[in-house]
Amino acid sequence: MALKLVQRLSLGVRPSILPRAAQSVCVACLCTSSGRCILSAGCRRLRQTRSLGSLTAGVREPSFVGPRVESVPRFRLTQQHGPVAEEEERQFRSSLSSCSSSAKVFKLLRSTSMVSDGAVAAVLHRVAELERDEEKRCLRDPSVLEDHMLRVLCRQLEKDSRLLSDSALVSALLACTRLYLDPWSTLVVRLVSESQERLDRGGLSVDQLCVLGQAMLAVEGPRGAVLEGAVTQIQKVEPSRWTLDELMSVYRLLQSGATLGGRYQDLLNAMHGHAATLASTMDEAAVAGLLAALVELDQTRALPLVIQLCKRAVRHMPRFSDEQLAGVLAALVHFGHSDRYLVEVLERRVAADAFTCHPETLTKAAEFLGRRNILSPAALDAVAESLVYRADDYSTGQVARQMAPFGKLAYLPPNADELFRKVEAVLQTRFSQFQPRTVVALLHSCILVERFPVNFVSKVFRNFFLQQLQEEAKGKDRFILAQLTQLYMTVKLECSFYQGPQLPRKYRVKSFLVPGRSLETPVDQQLYGSVKSGLVDLLGARFYFSSKVLTPYCYTLDVEIKLDEEGYVLPASHDDVFKRIALCIDGPSRFATNKRRLLGSESIKQRHLKRLGYEVVQIPFYEFEALRGKDDVMNYLHRKIFPHSYRLNW
Repeated sequence: MALKLVQRLSLGVRPSILPRAAQSVCVACLCTSSGRCILSAGCRRLRQTRSLGSLTAGVREPSFVGPRVESVPRFRLTQQHGPVAEEEERQFRSSLSSCSSSAKVFKLLRSTSMVSDGAVAAVLHRVAELERDEEKRCLRDPSVLEDHMLRVLCRQLEKDSRLLSDSALVSALLACTRLYLDPWSTLVVRLVSESQERLDRGGLSVDQLCVLGQAMLAVEGPRGAVLEGAVTQIQKVEPSRWTLDELMSVYRLLQSGATLGGRYQDLLNAMHGHAATLASTMDEAAVAGLLAALVELDQTRALPLVIQLCKRAVRHMPRFSDEQLAGVLAALVHFGHSDRYLVEVLERRVAADAFTCHPETLTKAAEFLGRRNILSPAALDAVAESLVYRADDYSTGQVARQMAPFGKLAYLPPNADELFRKVEAVLQTRFSQFQPRTVVALLHSCILVERFPVNFVSKVFRNFFLQQLQEEAKGKDRFILAQLTQLYMTVKLECSFYQGPQLPRKYRVKSFLVPGRSLETPVDQQLYGSVKSGLVDLLGARFYFSSKVLTPYCYTLDVEIKLDEEGYVLPASHDDVFKRIALCIDGPSRFATNKRRLLGSESIKQRHLKRLGYEVVQIPFYEFEALRGKDDVMNYLHRKIFPHSYRLNW
């Protein structure tokens, strides 16, 4: 029934975009009552319910209150390409971009005698830019939709939709969706109908198809027929023939949600190949935008393209805006890629802008170094200095995230005393503002570098805080419990003066080595195999040592060797033990990627094992890999494990 009523409009609208029931229509503004009237509060009192089939008759122009009707700008629908017209258009758009409020936009319109259809679409986009609240997905001031100038522009667009140029038509439709206009209002329905007719005829450029697709995502969703038709036409042109602007437009369209369910992956693969050939010509906005799109689309197989973009980012590092740089670093963390040239220019950028850049940008730089295990004293020193002087400007989350790489990389900056005093002051004055998980992460970062926040540990171990933590995590997060357990062990082993609350047993874990996120780094299997073979040769049999031993103290030993009082090696199954030797077989993943410095998680492990009575022997990969032959391996292991014995009798 509803479809038959709509078809009386003779607009050529397809069923996929039509309402399912008759709508209540506002006579004054032609909007349907299924959504909020976009014109004036007064016109809502004039609504009367009538079928959609009678829309085309009896609709009168609303009265225009305010400026004289003669001063209302009109469309320049005839395409004029002369230098005078182009200069006027350029001046208008320049003035429009400088408007800092919707009121100034409307004032500019009232002072203009005539504007082109493209300029009208630009006006709607500018109002959307000034009024949209992206988080709440609404307009900050909905009353702007009741302005007389906007009413006249919308009516003109509706009336002359067939006269609009292709670019102006799809741009105006996209602007309507950005202004959150009712998708069933007559204006949007007419623009959609006209766009669909032109899509069916063909002839829209790739850029225009992308703009249409963006608009239809908001109107129909990712499964809409018009959107699929637009992407189908885009696919008819080989990506290798697209310009860089067209390529970026398609990426933005697919990034917006058109790839629901993994559709168009073949198209994306072809686009990645073409983008790699254009990477050397991309400006900073294109590099940042493309990396953001790859992250949003989760294109983990596009690493060759990511590598090319990373190389290009090195050249653009001084020109990236704070927002662009934060996005680039987040993308490189997501794909797990970096190179030394990027680190060098990032160090210079952070050192130069640490006191002036946006807090989130500096936080992303610190996170990038921590997540990639890059020890950069120059950058971390700048972060530490900035944190001391700008901590009040940072959110609690930013403070914790900036401290994380110091703990993970086991690095103390020159101003360490000032830094930790500032962190303590922030915790003291803003403790209630921290999320429970953030507090635990921050305190854990401190103990990795042997800074013991005892006063705050006593707060964390209280039942009230632990209950809050459990509610925030919606259950017991094993990684958070591991951090709490290590905090507890640190207090017991290294802070004997602590007399505060204890961590309840139900919040402790039995092992720090768990799948996924872990407080210990699993042993490198290839290195472990080589060391194990050498130990068999040295000790004479496999049963003289144990592998991957879980201790009662949550740590997992790579290799454990037991000795009696005289220093003789005991079988691994023996219980009466005088000394235990813990071999730490440290592969590359336990060190910073650019320096031979043990990570904080492994440093605290070895520190705790020594306090628990183990003799810790470290076998780093860079020493072991330099050995040649069985004899070299045996001599090396003998010197490491039994440095004071010439030769033992096994």
